[in-house]
Amino acid sequence: MGHLIEIRDMYKVYELGDEPVHALDGVSLTIDEGEFVAIMGSSGSGKSTMLNILGCLDTPTRGSYLLDGTEVAKRTKKELAHIRNQKLGFVFQNFNLLPRTSALENVELPDLYMGRLSPRLRRKRALGLLKRVGLGGRHSHTPAQLSGGQQQRVAIARALMNNPPVVFADEPTGNLDTKSSIEIMNLFTELSNEGITIVMVTHEDDIAAYAKRHIVMRDGKVMKDDAEDGGVKKTTDEVARLVKEALS
Repeated sequence: MGHLIEIRDMYKVYELGDEPVHALDGVSLTIDEGEFVAIMGSSGSGKSTMLNILGCLDTPTRGSYLLDGTEVAKRTKKELAHIRNQKLGFVFQNFNLLPRTSALENVELPDLYMGRLSPRLRRKRALGLLKRVGLGGRHSHTPAQLSGGQQQRVAIARALMNNPPVVFADEPTGNLDTKSSIEIMNLFTELSNEGITIVMVTHEDDIAAYAKRHIVMRDGKVMKDDAEDGGVKKTTDEVARLVKEALS
């Protein structure tokens, strides 16, 4: 099992007035294929900046980022867009679905940009993914006709459309009720068990407990990384204790 993600000595510095702000301050880590990782920390800790750079939505000020063995830290915006569509899937707190478009059309969207499949095969794959996430009979529904949990399932199916090796999830249960949150996290667990790498940002201990690895950040630095625990899942209380110890 190789390193899917490898970052070395990563910095992201913003100039605010006369004082530079280090959103990332010398971060180094690796994430292997099939890992389920939760990135945690308070507001301003750097976790969202980390996710944006790992997801090729932003570039570091300096440092190295190898994605599936390819250096991407200094790529152009056009090159990063191609990498995102080819190798990465995204699930956001607010779903980010096209409101007047059916669930099927929302799922098809990533391949419309890539154009790898014929219309017939694109539709077949999208329908299969909707069935995979439990929405086989809802393909013609628009987001307004779906619950929050169902919309997030559509978003997950869309993230999987181009068969990416890694899915990034930014507070994926933030707008969901408890039942829907459990269903979505169980789905992420299944995808991880199938070999898809899941990298999730969350501030909720009970949601982070679904992951097998927890990275705690503060002031742009990694304060704790329990990778050495060998992928042993933690209870919610154990995750809460880990975060408290890392930030104390």
